[in-house]
Amino acid sequence: MIDTHCHIDEEAFAPDREEVIARQRESGVEAMIVPGVNAASIQTVLEVCHAHPNYCYPALGLHPEDVKSDWEKQLAVIEQAIRTHKEELVAVGEIGLDYYWDKTYKEKQKEVLRRQLILAQELNLPVILHNREATEDILAVLQSVIRDTHFGNPLRGVFHCFNGSKETAQQILDMGFYLGIGGVLTFKNCKLAETLKELQILHPEMEIPDRLLLETDAPYMAPVPHRGERNESRLMRYVVERLAMVYECSMDKIIAKTNANARLLFGLK
Repeated sequence: MIDTHCHIDEEAFAPDREEVIARQRESGVEAMIVPGVNAASIQTVLEVCHAHPNYCYPALGLHPEDVKSDWEKQLAVIEQAIRTHKEELVAVGEIGLDYYWDKTYKEKQKEVLRRQLILAQELNLPVILHNREATEDILAVLQSVIRDTHFGNPLRGVFHCFNGSKETAQQILDMGFYLGIGGVLTFKNCKLAETLKELQILHPEMEIPDRLLLETDAPYMAPVPHRGERNESRLMRYVVERLAMVYECSMDKIIAKTNANARLLFGLK
């Protein structure tokens, strides 16, 4: 299994980070992508990835919840870091829009997202997109960047922690983006399983709909039966089990397909 979204650099893992990473290796986790969220995380992301080369892979970006009054300073630092470390980065992220808690910087979030999308396209890097209560706007920003920029590189990436409608999923797939599937798939009353099944019906020639990725968002969003606990990459197995039920296939088939997708999108070794 490849975890395409794991904040293993965060403080929640500080007491036992090395033990946690060793446990993931022993549990069949082949790689982790570690996204940054602000200027401070540049150092923590790079440190953990340098300590575990070809296992922890870095991404850098300014998260929408970190777009505050100092956003221009934060973004300048992050943009410079992305350019400096572009050869080792596998993505620009975590970036996106989030209107759930606070809409004070709504317009600035869109500007920050647009600038980071353009930078990713210029450097030919995929993006890791965070979307919460902002689907219409994030799709509009993506479409405008695709329409208005001309670097010759396709804009590509993943919608992290996808939990939207069939219609939204189809729009995302039609744009060539991937869907990141995590612990929310296992939550009671979650409709994501039905959405994913409907996508299969739309494409009956595919046993498993293309462009799905596994992720955790660890230490957050642990799947049932570990909901509320600190999440770890090895717990993706519960997501795999649920996906295998949705698509009536083996867990091995889910793992093989999502691993291939992760390696293709992010250029993992």
